[in-house]
Amino acid sequence: MSANPKAVASAVSQLASGAVIAYPTEAVWGLGCDPYCHQAVLKLLELKQRPVAKGLILIGSSISQVDFLLANLPAKLQQTLHCSWPGDTTWLIEDPQNLVPSWIKGNFSSVAIRISKHAGVKALCDAFGGLVVSTSLNPSGMQPALSEEASRRYFAADIDCFLSGELGGSPQPSKILNLVDGQVIR
Repeated sequence: MSANPKAVASAVSQLASGAVIAYPTEAVWGLGCDPYCHQAVLKLLELKQRPVAKGLILIGSSISQVDFLLANLPAKLQQTLHCSWPGDTTWLIEDPQNLVPSWIKGNFSSVAIRISKHAGVKALCDAFGGLVVSTSLNPSGMQPALSEEASRRYFAADIDCFLSGELGGSPQPSKILNLVDGQVIR
């Protein structure tokens, strides 16, 4: 299923202006924004009632969008990423040079990244030209939204753009693994 190009262009325009958007992912609806726009990230965290210390996931459409983090990784770890992406695995990748803003990483030295196989997410990240914040669309402690209707019930007045589409069919949100030791975080 491909994304509507006009809707994607509208969502990208919103992202570029510092907005928070809603969009379907592999398993649940997500909240997103430009990870380098501090005000947008703070708005998203406020909506979710999530502390910045917990960090956020970044989602992309291709490994090339995270090359800046991979340059100094051992070949074995790079191979691990290439074998699992695109897919539903989120990897914690160390960021010793602080290339990703602290408001994304929270209290961690690593950044959580997933390269998606979801057509709508891929279209969004391709059109945006890079990574987008991806966190489940729900207030903290509540069930993630599984439809656009449920998304609107949570945050209708506070979301700048809803990118319509279908979930990707995954039965649960992505698993999160530490790249260095393979430890399962979620």
